[in-house]
Amino acid sequence: MTLRLHDTATRSVREFVPKTPGQVGIYLCGLTVQSVPHIGHLRSAVNYDVLRRWLLHTGLEVTFVRNITDVDDKILVKAVNEGRPFWSIAYENRRVLDSDYAALNVLPPTYEPLATAHIPEMHELIDDLIERDHAYPAENGNGDVYFDVPSYAEYGALSGQNPDDMRAPADGGEKDKRDYRDFALWKAAKSDEPVDATWPSPWGRGRPGWHIECSAMARRYLGDEFDIHGGGLDLTFPHHENEIAQSRAAGLPFARFWVHHALLNLGEAKMSKSLGNVIDFASIMQMGVRPVELRYYLGTPHYRSRIDYSEEALREAATAYRRIEGFVQRAVEIVGPGRPMDVPPDFAAAMNDDLNTSAALAVVHDTIREGNTALASGDETGVRAALTAVRAMLGVLGLDPLDPAWGGGDRGDDLKPVVDALVHLALEQRAQARARKDWAAADAVRDQLKHAGIQVEDTPAGPRWTVGEQH
Repeated sequence: MTLRLHDTATRSVREFVPKTPGQVGIYLCGLTVQSVPHIGHLRSAVNYDVLRRWLLHTGLEVTFVRNITDVDDKILVKAVNEGRPFWSIAYENRRVLDSDYAALNVLPPTYEPLATAHIPEMHELIDDLIERDHAYPAENGNGDVYFDVPSYAEYGALSGQNPDDMRAPADGGEKDKRDYRDFALWKAAKSDEPVDATWPSPWGRGRPGWHIECSAMARRYLGDEFDIHGGGLDLTFPHHENEIAQSRAAGLPFARFWVHHALLNLGEAKMSKSLGNVIDFASIMQMGVRPVELRYYLGTPHYRSRIDYSEEALREAATAYRRIEGFVQRAVEIVGPGRPMDVPPDFAAAMNDDLNTSAALAVVHDTIREGNTALASGDETGVRAALTAVRAMLGVLGLDPLDPAWGGGDRGDDLKPVVDALVHLALEQRAQARARKDWAAADAVRDQLKHAGIQVEDTPAGPRWTVGEQH
């Protein structure tokens, strides 16, 4: 494997070589769970799931860490406004997040640490920074601890920001900071915040700053140095800039590659909970789009390409996936499911070229065209070769229609046998009507099924039904 990745730190595509042969450590900045995730968050999960699947496909062992930020300013504000424990809000939204990830066939992380479960690791890292003169407790003794930005000469290197160009807040910023650019490592307890959202520390009761959480958790599960740190482009500054500053200042090599995915926009702005312009997974399902079709929409553009959301584009993607699914179904009827083997060289080349999923998908479609030609000519060997190649490629993308993860689709495993029996009963009635040449009755059955969202296609092997639009 010669995988080349765009590294934000160097602003170039360079060859990726694991720190430890045969093993890869990845840290992905997860969600702050103050509300349910939107599809922009789900894009992040799908993009890094594809990266992980490709690394696994090439034979590497992957330790994949995706954290959960379960305490922060927004969660605490919501807790106070709703009169609820902060942790109940975080837990409720985390359950929705886990459900959405599972529905999209996102592999579960190796570890999914909670920020609130790693307070001691954060204290240790803050202590190291204070001892190295890169951090300081607030001079007024209120319990806040800040990172000293001017003490770290490389600050701004990741994002390209020049610290000298950073403007001071109009009000001068917090008075207990030495420099307005300094950021909080530990926040002292406040009288207007929940008491149970604080922990004891050497500097007094309080809670962690956002940035220190990820540095501490990445170190806990991946060590002082690891291979890939991922996240959205909007995290480059200040979050990832601050992470790399505090980690390197503490003497940690930290991440070797920084990989950022582009955003999903709604209109001219990124989809954001703070802006209120969000569409969540449940809303997409209400549109009649299946989870596998949403994954196709989110995962097939290049990860560094911006997605401008529209319902029309989503439905076009759903239709495109159904064509892929249709080929797999027709091929399976002729040669069976087969056993996915290796991917075609052109697909591998595309994936190794900075995970170029757009080019990789073109190989999928080319192979399907070859398979359809083989189907039309009765060439079972050609059909089998195309099917196994297509399934192998779709497996890397998490989109194989025969993957058990998609077995129930959005119909639900419990309902599928019931629906299957009812549809077959209707098809038997249609077959009887056709046998007696009652074409009106046969068409009426087919129209009733179509009205219920069931499409019927007559094939040499008998009628085949699917949910949604005709393939």
